[in-house]
Amino acid sequence: MPSPIDKKTLNEIEKYTTEQRFKYFITEVQSNGEVWILTDEHGCMMLNSDDEDCVPVWPNEEFANTWATDDWVLCKAEAISLEVWLSRWTIGLEEDELSVVIFPDHNEEGVVLYPNELSNDLQKKKHKKR
Repeated sequence: MPSPIDKKTLNEIEKYTTEQRFKYFITEVQSNGEVWILTDEHGCMMLNSDDEDCVPVWPNEEFANTWATDDWVLCKAEAISLEVWLSRWTIGLEEDELSVVIFPDHNEEGVVLYPNELSNDLQKKKHKKR
């Protein structure tokens, strides 16, 4: 289990550019083996990007929890193992024609990918570690 991220580090990472956040996400997910989402009694939370419905994902519980405010105050951070993400979520999101927004900032800016693109990036990074 990864150790909690301190507030100073959280604040520093929050200032990262979209590309830096994407790279951080890939590294953290590979290292910790978890993708984080926010859920409520209706399922996982969604963001809209242009004409796409997106599932926002975060690299750590702490970052997901920073989004559990305002309209999402009743949401809980939920971890999905990388193995489950790659084997079930990718296919499920593709079937539902959903995209993924990677580690969005509080302006709802983040890299938007199709689920198979994210899975490919996670698997490429995984193979580089070996």
